[in-house]
Amino acid sequence: MIKNYTDLTDRVAVVIGGTSGLGRAIALGLAEAGAAVVASGRRQELVDEMAAAIKTLGRESLNCSVNVSDRASIDTLRDAVLQRFGKVDVLVNAAWGGYARMVEDGRFTWQLPFWEQPAHRWTGMLDAGVRAAFVCSALAAGMMVRRRRGLIVNIGYWAARKYMGNVIYGVAKAATDKMTADMAHELRPHGVAAVSLYPGLVRTEAVIAAGKEGWLDLSNSESPEFIGRVVAALAQDPGLMARTGKVAIAADVAAELGVTDVDGRQPAPLTLETA
Repeated sequence: MIKNYTDLTDRVAVVIGGTSGLGRAIALGLAEAGAAVVASGRRQELVDEMAAAIKTLGRESLNCSVNVSDRASIDTLRDAVLQRFGKVDVLVNAAWGGYARMVEDGRFTWQLPFWEQPAHRWTGMLDAGVRAAFVCSALAAGMMVRRRRGLIVNIGYWAARKYMGNVIYGVAKAATDKMTADMAHELRPHGVAAVSLYPGLVRTEAVIAAGKEGWLDLSNSESPEFIGRVVAALAQDPGLMARTGKVAIAADVAAELGVTDVDGRQPAPLTLETA
């Protein structure tokens, strides 16, 4: 158990997709734990807002946007981080375009059969999600390997292991787990870890609204801040290399390392049956 998971004062973290949703929560959690954090996204105004929020917490940041579909844009982000900080200790790949345009022309398209799925959903999940994670990881890994230290976190989910209403979703999450495992195989000799992190039911605005309508049971939900605390704890875990290449369930990690949610609770981990 980590007695103090809030001491990342010597670390530099980059969160891709860090301006909204889970990415935003993770970026703020890492900043609260003491890290310098670059929370990058596509919209410059949101990047500026996140940089200001991180600086309000007393941590360094960087106002640099990124288009994860454009390799040149990712290269520019890497160069800016290197110029400012000279290293990356933690990379979190949270960019995800898979939930965009769920309703089109008044029609909810998420659960349509794969042959009726809109083409943009593949692009949002595989290009803006998996491909972006691969490219960003490749750039960060070079910096981490040289220092023989680092952590890459890819956001996964149970759709990798069972059908959850959308074929493309399952493909993307299965690809994320496999990519993480194979990255870890090549990184292990260099002291760098890669994990696929599964969140639980996170109380985003959409989830809270669904709970109020009675569509979701929020009794075992997690605050957005919770997963940020979990990533911060993983970055300091002395047993981190034993986790590399594996799936880490956020609530399981929290219980092992003594991480609590903002209300002092420890959410029960989801399983393949309960997810």
